[in-house]
Amino acid sequence: MTATLLRPRGLDDALAAAAPQRVGTVTSAVGLGLTIAGLDARIGDVVTVGTEGGPQTAVEVVATDADGVRCMPLGRLVGVTAGTPARPTGRPVLVPTGTGLFGRVLDGLGRPIDGRGPLAADAWVPLDHATPNAMARTRIDTPMQLGVRVLDTLTTVGRGQRMGLFAGSGVGKSSLLSMVARGSDAAVNVIALVGERGREVREFLEDDLGPEGLARSIVVVSTSDEPALMRLRAAFVATRIAESFRDAGQDVVLMMDSLTRVAMAQREIGLSVGEPPATRGYPPSTFSVLAGLLERAGTDRVGSITGLYTVLVDGDDHNEPIADSARSILDGHVVLDRKLAVTGHFPSVDALGSVSRVASKVTSPGQRAAATTLRTVMAARRNAQDLLDVGAYQRGTNPLVDAAVDHQGAIDAFLQQGMDERATAEASWHALDRLVATLVPAGGVR
Repeated sequence: MTATLLRPRGLDDALAAAAPQRVGTVTSAVGLGLTIAGLDARIGDVVTVGTEGGPQTAVEVVATDADGVRCMPLGRLVGVTAGTPARPTGRPVLVPTGTGLFGRVLDGLGRPIDGRGPLAADAWVPLDHATPNAMARTRIDTPMQLGVRVLDTLTTVGRGQRMGLFAGSGVGKSSLLSMVARGSDAAVNVIALVGERGREVREFLEDDLGPEGLARSIVVVSTSDEPALMRLRAAFVATRIAESFRDAGQDVVLMMDSLTRVAMAQREIGLSVGEPPATRGYPPSTFSVLAGLLERAGTDRVGSITGLYTVLVDGDDHNEPIADSARSILDGHVVLDRKLAVTGHFPSVDALGSVSRVASKVTSPGQRAAATTLRTVMAARRNAQDLLDVGAYQRGTNPLVDAAVDHQGAIDAFLQQGMDERATAEASWHALDRLVATLVPAGGVR
């Protein structure tokens, strides 16, 4: 009979603490990154740089070669020189999860920044999480109420769908997200503000989101002045928190503003570690990081993450590389039009330029017919707009155009919605049915 000797846990901890620790040294600090030699660390590990007893900075290993490891800072690198000691922590970034995070505001590493004390997290989990297997994902067959009429009817979103909000700067992306945060029927909102102006964070939380929206939301913030790695990590921390709720079987709405700034952060990191620039200066890793981030959302065996990602299109060019890449991965896109925004049309959604790829799976035949009727009338008006502007259109030429002109006020009233106006999906469909009923006799459309 073999006896097994079990040592006390405290003895193991003491032996681990007494073991010699390998210490590396900083060999160079160029641009945004550090090179550290003599360190046994893996990609994704956190390393502390600085002298014992003095100020220390956390960095993360992002690349490795024969000369050492390349690290990117998770804070300020003031005072770091060649020869500064670096010590591995032996662990990756950990993320807090649980219902104790509701109403809290976190930084890019999951630390509270709202001044409300420590987090009441249920658990701390590694940042990395496996993407759901393609064959294990449940099909999207249930609509998700967003609380915005034009989105719930003309670009209906399903639970587990990933939608992009495409627009230039100052067209109302953040305001539209705040409406969704207050009006959706999801139990959990996870909001990532990546690369935001510091001035706008409190305005978004207090004015746009409000106490009611914040109460069922978890907000992750990384402002534009923070290191590139912190901005990138904020996107993954928010996604990881959403994944923890999905794994528990809940339906989550993940809102990220903006996906473009995530790509810009990865561009800074990639170029700093020596990647060659490709399309518009973006290294190849940028597009693989975007795909990996977006594919982590969606459905799984249980639960779902409905992703809403804003895309800041460069110079209002909707075919620039990041917008084009995101559109190819996402399950639909909502286009915000600057021309509508400057006329006071809010939300400034270009309904004809917006598409939901799963709308036909989550709506009834009657709902699809009503949405198609309104789209047909609006498209006819747009095609004849030049003639209408110069007064060359003759009434009676096209019944669809006549219907659009006669009922333009009612159409605009349906498409527009106040920031504080709540609209359930049921009420939105009833409003669309009433509008279509007025268009059909005038335009003869069915």
